[in-house]
Amino acid sequence: MRTLLKILVAAAAMLAIACATAYAVYIFITRDAVLDENRLTDYSRSITVCSENGKEITSASPTAKRRSVQLCDLADHTKDAFICSEDRTFYSHSGLNYKRMLKALITNISSRSFSQGASTISQQLIKNTHLSGDKTITRKLKEIKLTKKLEKRYSKDQILEMYLNTIYFGHNCYGLENAARFYFDTTADKLTLEQSATLAGLLASPNNYSPFKNPEKCLKRRNTVLKCMLECGKISERQYKDAANSRMDAIAGGHTATNDYIAAVFDELDEIGFDNAAVLSGCKIMTYMDEELQREVEKIDAGCDCAAIITSQSGGVRAYRSDIRGAKRQPGSTIKPLLVYAPAIEENLICPATKILDEKINFGGYSPENHDKKYHGYVSVTESVAKSYNIPAVKTLNALTIGKADEYAKKMNIALCDEEKNLSLALGGMKYGLSLKELCEKYRAFAGGGSYESTRFIKKIIKDGKSVYSADSQKVRVFSRSTASLVNDMLKESVLNGTAKRLAQTNADIAAKTGTCGNACGNTDAYCIAYTSADCIGIWLGSKNNVPLNISAGNDSCEIAAELIKKMYCDGNLPRKINTTSGTKEIDIDREEYSENNRIIAADAISPPVYKVKIKVPLCYEPKEASTRFSSPQIKTPNISVKNNTILIELCHTKYYAYLIKRQNKRGTAIIYDGPWTEKIYDTPDDGIYTYTVIPYYDNGREIYGGTPVTLPAVNVNGKGSPQKIIPPR
Repeated sequence: MRTLLKILVAAAAMLAIACATAYAVYIFITRDAVLDENRLTDYSRSITVCSENGKEITSASPTAKRRSVQLCDLADHTKDAFICSEDRTFYSHSGLNYKRMLKALITNISSRSFSQGASTISQQLIKNTHLSGDKTITRKLKEIKLTKKLEKRYSKDQILEMYLNTIYFGHNCYGLENAARFYFDTTADKLTLEQSATLAGLLASPNNYSPFKNPEKCLKRRNTVLKCMLECGKISERQYKDAANSRMDAIAGGHTATNDYIAAVFDELDEIGFDNAAVLSGCKIMTYMDEELQREVEKIDAGCDCAAIITSQSGGVRAYRSDIRGAKRQPGSTIKPLLVYAPAIEENLICPATKILDEKINFGGYSPENHDKKYHGYVSVTESVAKSYNIPAVKTLNALTIGKADEYAKKMNIALCDEEKNLSLALGGMKYGLSLKELCEKYRAFAGGGSYESTRFIKKIIKDGKSVYSADSQKVRVFSRSTASLVNDMLKESVLNGTAKRLAQTNADIAAKTGTCGNACGNTDAYCIAYTSADCIGIWLGSKNNVPLNISAGNDSCEIAAELIKKMYCDGNLPRKINTTSGTKEIDIDREEYSENNRIIAADAISPPVYKVKIKVPLCYEPKEASTRFSSPQIKTPNISVKNNTILIELCHTKYYAYLIKRQNKRGTAIIYDGPWTEKIYDTPDDGIYTYTVIPYYDNGREIYGGTPVTLPAVNVNGKGSPQKIIPPR
């Protein structure tokens, strides 16, 4: 008994020492944690966003737009949406939810991470206004201390009001009032149940649940918030069903082009995981914005919804605007070089000169058509790209296989869902599509020798004179240099003689691809993706509501791109020419096989220049066959006939050969002809049975190359009235 008592006393003493030590550590770590009332209610703090040359972009500061809201003005369903989704026991706990904290601690220990935070609204307010977003024990202990002080000094309603005025809703929106105006063009006191649930749902991940980027995720998250409100008894079953079954409210997203750029900057902050609350106080964000180009982009008057982006080859965004924010759209024919032709070249299935039969075709019920509703017979890959024919693209994808195209999509960080893995992918048939920013990013791989760097708005972030973030993008290799060079060549042809020929009016060396989506009533999307060796320009015109419009990629989108390019290089300082030679070589192929039989075979080594065609191919590419047209002449069997003691031999039309014709019988062999091609050769021998041999040969003036002899059927010549005839071979 005494032993047990000693053990218990020792255990109690150890526990007391542990608790005392932990408390001492807590006191030491949190000794400088001071609750600053000004931080809780001062909404004038701002972030300075600067252009590339360091000039402040005045409209970027949230100070001028920062508006606060009073809790008493909000509808109950608005307050309930945030409380039910973020902190159901907000009005009953003393700032900390110990049950949730214990559960989160167990989860974090088991997963060896800090993925679970269990923060109450009070804790979130402290973190947003006083602390960084670091997931460390030190930060958490300071958060706990300050939260306790907060709860002692302020009422629950005061805390909730301060919280709603400081939280971040994405797209550079801080505070509920700004979010209400930005997303729904209304004030916070007029938010509906559905709108309130949408905004509350954004808090978990503003970038991930953005209605502009991921409308389906946003809708699902909104309904999750509504479910929380139902479970808490704040709305009825009928209210829940009506709200959950309603469509997403029209998103306002009012903007200017400059604000589009700034919104993209703050989106990028979310994407790189930089804590916005930590940035708020006195940070300076340096961007890649070229103010002059940005002004030109802002001047665009397309007469419809428009998006434009100009990036450097290294990925920095020089100018940007978008009526559809970062929304993904079907890319149309702009996908062809990325997922069809470049992969097929990389896999040695085709080269730019490869001819494909453009014909009516059916792939298991799928019958693609060209935009002009015509078929063009055999066309080269270059012509197919330049003129954006659809059927050759679908045929190429079919030969490449969907699986192989998916592999290249993954290299470019394009995630294809199962519904997109079919042949309509060759024409841009995608469920979710790509944003204009993503399209330009992937096209930079061609100008970049097969590699591209990610698109970035933020160059660096400076706080207290020190850099706390610097863009460090790694190159992503997708294609070989040879493939990139060949695609560059084809896309330059699109400017010279294809669908992007309006860009030829500029003096710069440009490659480009156009693309459209729509129907007989008009187009909903019209693209021009153009690039030089230094910059990439993307233009999208269309309808964010998918209303068909009278717009054209080749005319309207290309015209805007051309005007921007003229402005970019107006001082005559043109970038160097686009690389079209690295990793490639020129080879000679047989002209007749190419023009008459649509085949690529190497030209005969001794072929005259007139019978050769030069094409550009990857260094490793070799035609599967080589011509022996001149070094080893071969002909079809000539026709032979006999009439009135005269032999007629009709030679096939091969104008570059000469012919040696021999006559044989029992008495010996005689040469009856030796000279250039002529259509008919006559011979009038004495009576008898004769055999003729025709030998083609090629004489280049230096050497004679004999061909394969062709022996003709024997003939019987009989001038005494007996039958004259061809003697069939035995």
